Amino acid sequence: MTKRHGYALLAAIVTLIVVMSAAIYVGVASDESTTTNALAKGSAPHNPAAPASTGTWVGAWSTSPAGAEPGTETTGMAGRSVRNVVHASVGGTSARITLSNLYGQSPLTITHASIAVAAGADTAAAVAETMRRLTFAGNATVVIPAGGQVMSDAVRVTIPYGSDILVTTYSPTASGPVTYHPHARQISYIAEGDRTEDVVSTAYTEETPYWRYLTALDVLSNESDGTVVVLGDSLTDGITSTLGANHRWTDVLSERLRAAVEAGQDVPRYSVVNQGISGNRVLTDGLGRPADNPSGLNRFPRDVLDRTNVKVVVIDLGVNDILRNPRLADPNAILDGLRTMVRQAHSRGLKVVGATLMPFGGHRGYTPERENVRQMINAAIRAGSVFDAVVDFDKAVRDPYDPRKLRADYDSGDHLHPSDKGYARMAEVFDLTDLKGAAPAEL
Repeated sequence: MTKRHGYALLAAIVTLIVVMSAAIYVGVASDESTTTNALAKGSAPHNPAAPASTGTWVGAWSTSPAGAEPGTETTGMAGRSVRNVVHASVGGTSARITLSNLYGQSPLTITHASIAVAAGADTAAAVAETMRRLTFAGNATVVIPAGGQVMSDAVRVTIPYGSDILVTTYSPTASGPVTYHPHARQISYIAEGDRTEDVVSTAYTEETPYWRYLTALDVLSNESDGTVVVLGDSLTDGITSTLGANHRWTDVLSERLRAAVEAGQDVPRYSVVNQGISGNRVLTDGLGRPADNPSGLNRFPRDVLDRTNVKVVVIDLGVNDILRNPRLADPNAILDGLRTMVRQAHSRGLKVVGATLMPFGGHRGYTPERENVRQMINAAIRAGSVFDAVVDFDKAVRDPYDPRKLRADYDSGDHLHPSDKGYARMAEVFDLTDLKGAAPAEL
């Protein structure tokens, strides 16, 4: 082969490589530019799961399935659109949801689901350009088996920090008991028929205090590097906080953490999700099979370890083990249960922050003997023999003149649950630097 022929062959090879690279680039660029809002054409996007930008998947909101909704045993929510309203603790450029049929006794068929940003507070109306159809493994219809759950495909939609998000599902057939979270402290909506893609609120004439089927909203975020999961009871569920105001202590903690990051403080960029169930206990399940209100120990893998990109766990449990035990609770059994959850978190490399148990003097369940159990548990927690770090909620909210009780302005009035001011105080005393680091190395 002559030198001239060699140069010609080399040039031809280079040209071929350039042409093939350009073709690949055009194909990728075409895929990345595909919009997921194909509702107007009634067709699915080419690749609905492809994120529009890089980022980290984190939990923006979640809740724990707490039981089977009374009155839904026969028909479930057949023929009705369920529009859940949830509050995003972090923003993102793509989103996905998790639906649960944990308490269903037959398969749940969802034929239509959507996500959109709410047009404002206390409304079922959506911002029209944010309405997106959700798919599951590329299909609009999904069948969730009894006891199961499903995660949707990712969809490109801008989720602003602090916004209310509308997640709507429609099931045409009876599915038996509805899996729900009863103490949402947020009004959601119901409409007759399939009104999943409605951007106006006209059809949504029924209000509800429940979250149904929906258990998680994840976002692809450039604002967060991970998720803080808070496991608790009604004190975390925020049962006495102002309806629709997002005044649970976890909401305030999320706001504090974001403000600290924006101020340049040396704290992690984390979102915060709430896994509180009112009445929850460390050791004891509720009734039913599967159990309504499962114990902290039993639900820890599902509600904590299985959440998206968990970095830190916060545990605030134990008061109901004291108050709801017809006999005197064993403080050592409660502490052993807490330590078991800590060990499970450590096995995943997760740091655990634990809370002291807050006072309940004046509550109908108060006795001096139960107060003594609370004090013994708190002494062990403060001594550092349970958690990696401690937030002392007891000290923060108790009456300095009668430490057995909540301070009057922190008391909602039932002498157990805080007021909005009390919830804010809980978040204010949380040392944000305790969220740094990972589980201690096991020797």
